[in-house]
Amino acid sequence: QVQLVESGGGLVQAGGSLRLSCAASGRTFTSYSMAWFRQAPGKAREFVAAISWSGGSTHYADSVRGRFTISRDNAKNMVYLQMNSLKPEDTAVYYCAARTYYSDSYVPGNFGSWGQGTQVTVST
Repeated sequence: QVQLVESGGGLVQAGGSLRLSCAASGRTFTSYSMAWFRQAPGKAREFVAAISWSGGSTHYADSVRGRFTISRDNAKNMVYLQMNSLKPEDTAVYYCAARTYYSDSYVPGNFGSWGQGTQVTVST
């Protein structure tokens, strides 16, 4: 199992930007495809974005496509989520997740490793 630690959350005004980071421990980081999920109060955890082990393939939820960008640096064992044009509805706890196999299903149950989450709050 890879250990994941998120950082970079905070309070930002609508229209602003934030960059989330996820630090992964372990020497087999390139074995994992990575993803970001989020969970707002009273709502289910939802998929945000995913990136393949090489970084060559990405996938986004419709709600964030064109505003968010996922990337990874395998030399540093890091995954990032650049969030632009933030909206109040983006307010949630954001989680980094990892899995060791390819699937075109992006449900939380398909990811075996999770970070503790970082809070993102977008004010009006």
